[in-house]
Order: sequence, then structure tokens, then C-alpha cells
Amino acid sequence: MNSLMLAADTAGYTMPQTWRILTKAGYFIGLSGAIGATVGYAAAVRPALRNAERNGAGPDAAVLRSRSAAYVAWAGVVLLIAGYFQLAARVARSGKGMPFGDALAPDRIWHFLRAPAAKGAWIAQGTVYLVQNVVLVATAAVMIALFVPAVRRHTDRVVLAALPAALAVTLVAAVPATAPTAFDRWLDLALDQVHIVSGTVWLGGLALLVALAGTRSRLGDGAGLLWAQLWQRFGLVAMVCVGAVTVSGLWLSWKHVGSVPQLWTTGYGIALLVKVLLVAGLVTAGAFNQFWLMPRITRARLADDTATLRDLTLGHFPKVVWGEVALGLAVLVALPFIAGSARTEAGSPKAVFSGSILAAGAALVVALAVSLYATAKVSDLLARRPLPAAAV
Repeated sequence: MNSLMLAADTAGYTMPQTWRILTKAGYFIGLSGAIGATVGYAAAVRPALRNAERNGAGPDAAVLRSRSAAYVAWAGVVLLIAGYFQLAARVARSGKGMPFGDALAPDRIWHFLRAPAAKGAWIAQGTVYLVQNVVLVATAAVMIALFVPAVRRHTDRVVLAALPAALAVTLVAAVPATAPTAFDRWLDLALDQVHIVSGTVWLGGLALLVALAGTRSRLGDGAGLLWAQLWQRFGLVAMVCVGAVTVSGLWLSWKHVGSVPQLWTTGYGIALLVKVLLVAGLVTAGAFNQFWLMPRITRARLADDTATLRDLTLGHFPKVVWGEVALGLAVLVALPFIAGSARTEAGSPKAVFSGSILAAGAALVVALAVSLYATAKVSDLLARRPLPAAAV
């Protein structure tokens, strides 16, 4: 890998500095923790816990709610720390040759945030980042409040309050200081945020569920039913995220990669190719869950086989998800290397937007939606098919 990146460097690709790699990867880890934990809890964990409480599994639900609160609180700490270093990285990049250590100084950060607007801009870029970081601090404060026992009794409300604020952290940062004039530029901004939000929900949600699976020894024998619902609910969330990541990723790749060979002849392309392969691993693991594990979980649930259900949901499933989390972390580490543009490195012309490109994109969205619907249906059919006598 090092030799590939060195070769790419000679072709016009500049390797990011170490502090840039660490701060950007750390920021997206913090963002994934905040967005993934809050959305994952609201969309999958909370409904499953409420259903469990109605069905007499209150003790198990209480254990998972307590672990969720602790996880969200720690995610707030990580977001706060990562946000500060990311802001310092922005300061360092704004000053020519400024050492990262100098950019950590509060006075330099404050000067950066108060810088006047550039000519032709409707708002100062520093003001955008100021608002973003105010939102970030507020979001982290709400999440960190779950360390307090009195606040933890209202975990559902606190997490639901933190959810829109967590999303606003990335959405506010995307506000352009200079209003785009071309339609495809607006699409760039929108799909970039779709890519970030869907990716952080997917990866962060997986990390939350892995953390919750660590409570296995404290759960009752009937916890498999609760976890079956939990995995099923998040599986639907993950499928939507996969579709959104795919569509937005293809658009962004088309904007920056002019031809397939640029994926291995440019630094940008090599970094993107590594990321694509890692994401493909994530999708493969998700397909294994959807087509192998979920049908068996459904059959065990219908047969009222609590022992098998618990083994599948709290034994086999978390092992696969641990692998997905590891791949997800690798994706976040690869992100800082995707800098610049393969088109620029290769001397290719810029991507030209047209009505045919928009039509092709719309057709892709429809095809992907049909594909995801078919995936869910196939998984359901597999669940209805009886297992051989010797199978799990």
C-alpha cells in the first residue's frame, strides 16, 4: 500500500499530513458515534425496547436502555474532543505553513472564526464554522448529560432531542459561503451530505448494537426475541443507508474520476478504490446477515425455539457485526486520503452535467430501490422455507 501511495505521489497526488489524517478520521468517528447512536436508538433500539416492556421483558429492556445511555454519553465526549481537533485542523489549513500545534491555540481559533467574509460571499466562512461548533458543543452537552443518573431516567427524550442536533452538526458545516450558481453544484452539496449522514448512521448504528450485545451475560433466557426485533429493525435502516451511500457515492465518484484506469493510476483513485473495497466487504457481511442469519432467526422465532434464537441473535450475529465495525473503522481511516480529484491528477476534463446524466441517476435510484425491495422479499422467502433436520 505504501509503495502504491508513493507512486501516486509522484504523479501529482500529495499525501495528507499525519495530523490531517488523524483529525479527519477522528472527526468522522465522532460524527458516526453521535449520529449513528441517536438515529440507531430512535429507529431500532427504542421501538424494540418499548415492545419488550409491553411483553413482560422489562428487566432486559432496562439493561439495554442503561447501556444505550452510557454509550450515547461517551459518544458525546468523543464528538466534543474530535470536533475541537477538527476545528484546529481547519485553522491550520487556512494559514500557509501554520503548524498544527499553533492552530490548537484558542486565540488563533477565535481569530479564524471571526475572519470577515471573502469578496462575493454572502456569509463569512468562519461564521459558518462558528455556528457549526456551537451546535456541536450543544449536541455533545445533551449527550454527555446522560452520565447523570437523574437525566438517564429520561434516556428516550434526551436521545430524541440530541438526534436533530447531531444531524445539524454536519448539515450546518455544508452551508456554502458563496451561493452555488449551477444545479449540479447544489447536487454536489446535497449528495455529499446524503453520503455522510447515511454512512454515519450505518457505521455508528452498527457500533451501538455491538456495544449493546456486550450485555449478553446480564440478559434473561428470553432476550433472543428482543434482539431478533432489534436486528430486524436495524436491518431495514441499514438497507436504506446502503442505497443512499451507493447512489451518492456513484455521483461523487463520477465527479472526480474520469475513467476506470484512474482508480489505480492516481492517488485519489487508489484511495477511493481501497474505500470501495472496504465498503464492498461491509455490504457482503450485510448480505450474509440478510440471507443467512435473518431467515434462521425468523424461523427460530416462529418455532418458539428460545435457545436457538438467543444463540443466533446474541452469539452469531454480533460476531459478524464486529467484523463490519472493523471494516467501518478502516473506511473512516481511508477517508483523509481521498483528497483532490483523479481528473485533475490525470489531466482529464471536468465532469459535464447534462439532462442525460440526471435521467441515468434517476433510473439508478429506481433500480436500486427495486433491488432493495427484492432483497427484503428474498430474505422473507428464505425465512419461510423449512430448514433441513441437521441444520441450525
